[in-house]
Amino acid sequence: MVSVALMLVASFWYYPKWKQEKTEATLSWDVSGYYWYLPSIFIYNDLTGQSFKDSILNRYAPTNQDFQQAMKVENGNYVMKYSSGMAVMYLPFFAAAHIMAKPLGYPPDGFSPPYQLAIQLGGILVSILGLWYLRRLLLLYYDDKVVAIALLMLAAGSNYLNYAAIDCGMSHCWLFTLYVLLLLNTHHFYREYKAKHAIRIGLLVGLATLTRPTDILSCMIPLLWGMEGISITSIRERMALLVSRYRLFLLAVACAAPVVAIQLIYWKYASGHWMVYSYGGQEFSWKHPHIYDYTLSYRSGWLVYSPIMVFAFLGLLPFAMRGKNKVAIIAFFLLNYYVVTAWDIWWYGGRAMVQSYPVLMFPIAAAVEVAIERRWLAVIFWPVVLLLTYYNLWLTVQYHGGKLYDSESMTKRYFWRVVGRWSAPEGTIFLRDNADLYEEQPMNSKVIWHASFAQDTGSAYVADTTTHTRYLRLDKDHQESPVYAFAIDRSKGDRLRIEATFRSTEKEWDTWKMTQMIAELTDSKNKNAVVKQNLLRVYRVLNRQETRTIALDMDLPRKPFDSVHVRFWNAGTGVEIHVLDMQAIQFSE
Repeated sequence: MVSVALMLVASFWYYPKWKQEKTEATLSWDVSGYYWYLPSIFIYNDLTGQSFKDSILNRYAPTNQDFQQAMKVENGNYVMKYSSGMAVMYLPFFAAAHIMAKPLGYPPDGFSPPYQLAIQLGGILVSILGLWYLRRLLLLYYDDKVVAIALLMLAAGSNYLNYAAIDCGMSHCWLFTLYVLLLLNTHHFYREYKAKHAIRIGLLVGLATLTRPTDILSCMIPLLWGMEGISITSIRERMALLVSRYRLFLLAVACAAPVVAIQLIYWKYASGHWMVYSYGGQEFSWKHPHIYDYTLSYRSGWLVYSPIMVFAFLGLLPFAMRGKNKVAIIAFFLLNYYVVTAWDIWWYGGRAMVQSYPVLMFPIAAAVEVAIERRWLAVIFWPVVLLLTYYNLWLTVQYHGGKLYDSESMTKRYFWRVVGRWSAPEGTIFLRDNADLYEEQPMNSKVIWHASFAQDTGSAYVADTTTHTRYLRLDKDHQESPVYAFAIDRSKGDRLRIEATFRSTEKEWDTWKMTQMIAELTDSKNKNAVVKQNLLRVYRVLNRQETRTIALDMDLPRKPFDSVHVRFWNAGTGVEIHVLDMQAIQFSE
């Protein structure tokens, strides 16, 4: 009940996502792509032409103004990027919203508030259902105290909280519940060998695969369940079981096949081909999975941002020693982990592991069981769990409305500067771009270069009638500035600071379009090779119609260099910005 209460508070009080707009709404980014089938079929009757897409993008901007939900194929039709499993599960909630939208005074267009709320309610209901049945499943193998602690660790201490309560339109909590039901039905299948369980297993595996094709790995669970080791004898026994119960296993396959066929039929209808790879250049690196980056990078590492899941690894040993169904649990855990880390877009983060948490709960429960049995371990276990739970709650707050977490540009130094805190000095934000930020006041500094643009000519330079000076203007037609070069001698100080005064017209909010100030150390004796480059995005602190001096710091390396090149890049934005003057100072810490 505590876990459910926490989820409800997060979903309906702290961050009611269905009330948000544009890319923060429930039906945004990936969720809008999963969902796009439903309005295409049932409202606009335009599954392949997508003539309505611009009106939705202009009004609701679920992916800004960029149509990312589908791609155009060679026959001129559009094919959805994501497979249709989520749309199948959304269908009853979509139908309820569509029936109620017009009577409630909202446009029945598929994206108005009733639809946003319906998908959010669907997600939270499915999440609660998953937790309920997960408890029933774990109680078959562990006592109530162990299960209660393990579930609290999951719901309060891991990223499951976010994807079960706030971003619950995403596929992960829905797949989580499918895995719980698959595990529970697999348990009962091997106890009773009844057709009803075989049918459910087939439908659940089929729906998981239809939702996320790599989740075809879920079939490993019913195929390997009950095996406690890998040997010639155990393999022969499993093969004999498959032969003796082949009708039930064929029944499961027969139930899974038509569910998976939904996607094949759609692809054939839309593209003329039975198979379509709709992810463009996004692929897997099977020979070189991104295990370290996916797991431990400060940008989005799974165990960096959901460290309580380290207990899944710690629990593998006690689970392997005395757990049940070891082969199915451990084999699925490892193979699924390999597939997740092989995806080249590894920075999508730990969310891809959420659906496998029902499987990971077995080694986690084993770790909890050991901690309870050995009192000396409890002295370590409880403080660690409480600390990691606080961290997860802090991170969830920061992720939705906080100012300290940025999923796109986290760095090691910035992470450790802000982790667990509720505020930080404004300039700290530049650590997201530049690890050399010097947060103290420079002492014994010396100006080694200055530029005011008074003598510069060209279309990028504009006369300021108010101050009778000139300034550098960057806009949609002037994206890059000239390069400003000056000499430097490291013996005069081991730190460099470039200060530039900016004047903004509007605020650029898109991180990747923010104007950049870039400094490079070069070696003229080596064909002006770049020895080091630092940058910062000025709109991190520069607000609308503000004039402000911003500094870029650089620790000078031991490698040989003799000049500094400074330039500005508008990074694709059309927002106009003015650079009024610049100077460089050199100092030592």
